[in-house]
Amino acid sequence: MTLGLPSHLAPQSINRSYAKAIHVVGFSSLIGSLLAAIAFQAAEPDDVLWPAMIAVLPLLALLWLDDRRRSSFYAASYLIVGAACVYWYILTFYSQTEPIVSSDAFSIALPKIALVMVGGVGRGVSVRIAWCVAGYAAAEIASTLAILQSGRHYEFDATTLLTFVATVAILSLAHLSRRRSRLSQPLLYRAARDEQLAAMRSRIELKAAALMHDTVLSHLAAIAGAAPGTPIGSLRDPIERDLQILIGEEWLSDESPEVDSRSRTDWQQSGLFSAIQESRAMGLDIESTGDLSAVSRLDREASTALGLAVKQCLVNVLRHSGTDRAEVAVYGSEAEVSVMVIDSGRGFSEAETGADRLGLRNSVRRRIESVGGAVQVWSTPGRGTSIMIRVPAVRASLIEGGS
Repeated sequence: MTLGLPSHLAPQSINRSYAKAIHVVGFSSLIGSLLAAIAFQAAEPDDVLWPAMIAVLPLLALLWLDDRRRSSFYAASYLIVGAACVYWYILTFYSQTEPIVSSDAFSIALPKIALVMVGGVGRGVSVRIAWCVAGYAAAEIASTLAILQSGRHYEFDATTLLTFVATVAILSLAHLSRRRSRLSQPLLYRAARDEQLAAMRSRIELKAAALMHDTVLSHLAAIAGAAPGTPIGSLRDPIERDLQILIGEEWLSDESPEVDSRSRTDWQQSGLFSAIQESRAMGLDIESTGDLSAVSRLDREASTALGLAVKQCLVNVLRHSGTDRAEVAVYGSEAEVSVMVIDSGRGFSEAETGADRLGLRNSVRRRIESVGGAVQVWSTPGRGTSIMIRVPAVRASLIEGGS
């Protein structure tokens, strides 16, 4: 089960969405101002409005660069060059006959609105609002200078102000809504993690119940049904063999309670087994559960990547979680092999980890992605961490063909 983006990618994605929405309004305003200049020129052939049309083109180019690159440099360039373009656009209109300006003040406000929609970069609603304030200030200063130089009487531009206020209000309301959803996000991720664990453990419990019925209960029934005085020494060997199965981990395999030698060999030679053993040697108490033989469905490269990624997760548990216990649960399907590393330590926020903490970013996420897998992280400060690693499995036909 997935709840969408991992928590460390959500803020960046939301910021990009805000910038995209703002830039769409900016592009629409610039195209509208260009069409307005073309329409007025067609209606008044004696007027000279082509400089206004040219002034819109740098704005369109810089807004496109700002949308594609999303850096402070392009945002600042858009504001600086854009202010000059707005000045030239409005001066061109105000230098013409009076009816153009008085008949359609909204068309004059369009390039100013586009300047407000700079978007900018940075995290936090205050940064986004600051960029809008800078765009509004640049637009008003440029337009005021153009009007004064044209010799016209200055009139307050309510359209641009209302657009600016509406933009700030929308950004503020979106921030408040996102803050409320962020408070509930840890509970949602924990519920998703618990659901995955419950499904995995239910499967193991069903297998354990069947195994108990096939071993302990069958032996007890044989003893109870034996005639008085009948020696039960013949049952000793089967009972000892079944006890070894119950004590060990062989019954966790999907094949049968008595795991075939190939599955056991694959498990003991896998990178995941090595990671668990090495982490245990470092002092970590690890409980391994699930379908351990599922690692036989991985090719050598995927098995190595999985083992190294799990080892890094376990090292992180030992170093940073504040606990010396962890669980490694394995589940295999025809399409993939899933491994969940669980601890009940102090937890963390992946977005707030320092730049020097590269283990989860490089040793786990990028390593797994390099073999076509995926990583999900559920962590709540004070309530533990769960990391789900999924790696594509080799098709059974290919495994059998290569054996």
